[in-house]
Amino acid sequence: MRPSELIQLKRPEIYLILDKYKTLDNLRVFGSVAKKTDREDSDIDFLIDAHKGTTLLDLGGLQDELQTLLGVKVDLLTPKDISKHFADDVLKEAIPL
Repeated sequence: MRPSELIQLKRPEIYLILDKYKTLDNLRVFGSVAKKTDREDSDIDFLIDAHKGTTLLDLGGLQDELQTLLGVKVDLLTPKDISKHFADDVLKEAIPL
């Protein structure tokens, strides 16, 4: 199953996981999933807004829970993590869940 299909199938569970992380919101996908070019062996690139009080444990915990739920490699980035050379493109292509 392609990662984009997994996201559609598991969307309610993704929201339940995200609700546990009060300083994180606005989960979006970018990369091959957003472009609809993902394959069964593709990873999922997520973009999330991290607000004041967010810790690395929050980000790592969310990434781990999403990876476990979806069964594929997950990259979880905040807008600050993205190179300035790519930030505009990533922000334009990012699709909210």
